[in-house]
Amino acid sequence: MQDKTTDAVRRRTLLLGALCLPVGGLRAQAEGPGLAFAGFELIDEQPDPARTALQPPRLARIGAQMARGLHERGLYRVVASDGVTAAVEQVRRSVDLLHRCNGCLDPIAEAAQVRLVGVGWVQRVSNLILNLNLAVWDVPQDRMTLTKSVDIRGDTDESWRRGVDYMLRDMVERRARQPRYGL
Repeated sequence: MQDKTTDAVRRRTLLLGALCLPVGGLRAQAEGPGLAFAGFELIDEQPDPARTALQPPRLARIGAQMARGLHERGLYRVVASDGVTAAVEQVRRSVDLLHRCNGCLDPIAEAAQVRLVGVGWVQRVSNLILNLNLAVWDVPQDRMTLTKSVDIRGDTDESWRRGVDYMLRDMVERRARQPRYGL
């Protein structure tokens, strides 16, 4: 069980990630279906007080990087607005982790007026071993359409950025081979 300080830091981190989503600054792409991307969450299995302050900006940066990448590569038409950000924060106040919330993504999909909602999370196993994850849900059908995971080594800005770059590149390649990939 997390203490109140850790929980408060996690909530601030999640809010920062959601607020860093671009509002209207993404290039329009007609190819991809609409997606509300809720940013990244952190599951820290080896909390390190020396690294606590580093995590919120990293989560925000990779959240913005993922949203931009999904949109610019035509994988999804990422919908971001103040209403979506507010819906993400509202849902996060009522659940422990979005990617495990079991049907709680409806308000986010409604705010974005889309059927797909994406949630990312970083599982920090140690200072050396981390997993970046992405899941996309078709909210009206209550089914996951995509789950993706990339293992990275090293808890650095560069390793997190490269992990997202690899994930996006792999998704583009898979979509080229399988046009319904992640839909």
